[in-house]
Formats: sequence, C-alpha cells, structure tokens
Amino acid sequence: MNQSIIHIALVVRDYDEAIAFYTRKLHFTLVEDTYQPEQDKRWVVVAPPGAYGTTLLLAKASKPEQEPFIGNQTGGRVFLFLNTDDFWRDYKEMIARGIKFVRHPKEASYGLVAVFEDLYGNLWDLLQINANHPLYGRV
Repeated sequence: MNQSIIHIALVVRDYDEAIAFYTRKLHFTLVEDTYQPEQDKRWVVVAPPGAYGTTLLLAKASKPEQEPFIGNQTGGRVFLFLNTDDFWRDYKEMIARGIKFVRHPKEASYGLVAVFEDLYGNLWDLLQINANHPLYGRV
C-alpha cells in the first residue's frame, strides 16, 4: 500500500496576502491558484522550495466560526515543521526578511531547531534533522 498526505489546509484571512508571505518571505513556490466558481473560492497551493511531498492548501476562512482559528489552528502549539538542508543559511535569510522567531536556535537530539511565526501567528519549527535521525533522507 502506498499512501501520503498531499495537502495540509492552513486557514488564512486573505489569499493574496498569504501568497505574498509564503512566496516572498519563505520563498515557497505557488503551485496552483485556481478559482472555483461553484464554491466561489480559490484553490491555492504552495510548497517549500525543492519539496516533492506535502503542500500547504491556503484556505480562506469562509464562515465567521472559522475566523478565530486564523493563526491559532493548534491552540498555540507548533503547527508546521519546515526542514532545511542548511539551517543557518535559512535562519539568517529569514531574519533578514523580517520573519519573527519566538524561540532562539538550539541544538536538540534530533537536530537544530528554532521556532518562528507566520504572518498570522501560527508557530513553525525551522529545523535541520541530524543524519542519525529516523526521518533523515525521508524529508
């Protein structure tokens, strides 16, 4: 059996501001931006540079009850994990682009890690997994 998680939906306030943040600040690729007239919404997918796996589906809050979850999809816990092949390169570049880190870089048993906020306040780990970690080579 072969299965994979293809998209993770991220609730956003506005498609265009989210696209701008992910493509300009994090250098993600805009994979798709298709209007769906039957639902009056857009199907917007972004992916980290060089990624071939899971992508982010930027899902605009379409109901009032969805709006409180913008920026707080996991109740303040780290939500997404962005692995890199060069932690310090990406960390310094993100700082230069105005990305706010809320936890400073540290060495952990699994690799280097620091926590940053996206434009809505969702928490992300920027990490570089150690070569001896079970996920090394799979991400």
